[in-house]
Amino acid sequence: MTSEHTESTTPINRKLIVSILLAGGFVAILNQTLFATATPHVMNDFQISENIAQWLTTIFMLVNGVMIPITAFLIETFTTRRLVLTALVIFAAGTLVCGIAPTYPILLVGRVIQASGAGIIMPVMMTVFLTIFPIEKRGAAMGLVGLVISFAPAIGPTLSGWIVENHPWRMMFFVILPIILLDIILVYFFMENVTERTFPKIDVLSIILSTFGFGGLLFGFSSAGSGNWIDPVVIISLIVGIVSLITFIRRQFTLKQPILEFRVFKSRTFTITTIIGMIVFVGLIGSETILPIYMQQYAGFTALESGLMIMPGAILMGLMSPITGRIFDKIGARYLAIVGLTLMTVTTFLFTNLSTETPLMFLTIVFAIRMLGMSMVMMPVTTAGLNQLPIRLIAHGTAMNNTMRQVSASIGTAVLVTIMTTSALDSGPNAEPSALIHGVNMAFYAATGLSFAGLVLSFFIKGTKPSEQRGTFEIE
Repeated sequence: MTSEHTESTTPINRKLIVSILLAGGFVAILNQTLFATATPHVMNDFQISENIAQWLTTIFMLVNGVMIPITAFLIETFTTRRLVLTALVIFAAGTLVCGIAPTYPILLVGRVIQASGAGIIMPVMMTVFLTIFPIEKRGAAMGLVGLVISFAPAIGPTLSGWIVENHPWRMMFFVILPIILLDIILVYFFMENVTERTFPKIDVLSIILSTFGFGGLLFGFSSAGSGNWIDPVVIISLIVGIVSLITFIRRQFTLKQPILEFRVFKSRTFTITTIIGMIVFVGLIGSETILPIYMQQYAGFTALESGLMIMPGAILMGLMSPITGRIFDKIGARYLAIVGLTLMTVTTFLFTNLSTETPLMFLTIVFAIRMLGMSMVMMPVTTAGLNQLPIRLIAHGTAMNNTMRQVSASIGTAVLVTIMTTSALDSGPNAEPSALIHGVNMAFYAATGLSFAGLVLSFFIKGTKPSEQRGTFEIE
């Protein structure tokens, strides 16, 4: 075993490592929502329909989700520097392909390449942060991750909207590319190897099963988001995904060195905090999908107004993430989660009575308070769960956590959109906005129930202080 751990004689420049990884993580997450407002321009350029164009976002999340489970294996096989460098180079190559793509299929290939690199960056960032910081400072460190996760999706649509209004849509990628190239240079010269390599034996069948399992589920639920659950493509994708995933999980329990260690769920706290994190992520992605549809298509707001509605909440969540991280270091996750999920449940319920007359100020304030609640939950519960694991299992824990969030966001958003479309009082071409908004309200009733379930679970989080979470959990 080759150990490249934090307990070396050479001091680690934590601030530099954090800055380098945050920059990479920011542009990676930024790209998930970059096409939100640019899609119509791409449709016009390539003469494609909305259903085809939406795959520019869906394929990114799909490949991203497929890559995440493999990262635990990659982290234990390659040095930190080489893995981060490779991920950023792949990401940069995909960004360049997107920027010069002469046809839609090539643009789609560029998105696949981008996502292959981006899917590695986030789990590596979380693993490195949890490795280089002592347990009593992890909350503040993970708060910075929360800042990236909340800021980037808010800035993405706004940035792309401004660019496509003033420049060709390809400029989006040429604005981001220099940032990635600069980060590559910084990684090359300053990144240090901090993770431990155990050189696990690669199990090709597990990687294939993982790809078909998570890929099938993400593809199926993303395709079903339009409400067409009986489409043969959706049904076949879900069946392939479920069967492959069950086989993959069963196989991991038989391997001495599994690709993804499902036995981390033997930790009760890790399991509870992961489920809560999944619920919060569904609430985040689901609301950011449904509210703009309601505002622009049913309530007569402009795209700019819907972007402005989201922006204050996202900024508040970003600003609060480092603060809640420091609070977590002092009091732990339990009380933060209870207060945060209470805010999230109440504010989600306030979205169950929307109408064509609902003022922009009401939407903005309620959404901002809701995001404040999420900032008190997301990273603190993630950190609390991962703190239960010993250092050697943190890579598996972060990969599992990110995978579950990605899958839950895809499934949850598809279900909420389906509730919205199927419970509308009238969905015909001449439907009144009030009839369509009824579906939006029903979707938020479902989201309220989900948030309340998370609130109930938060009372079962134990080990309220980081000093009580020393990673003593072991796998037999």
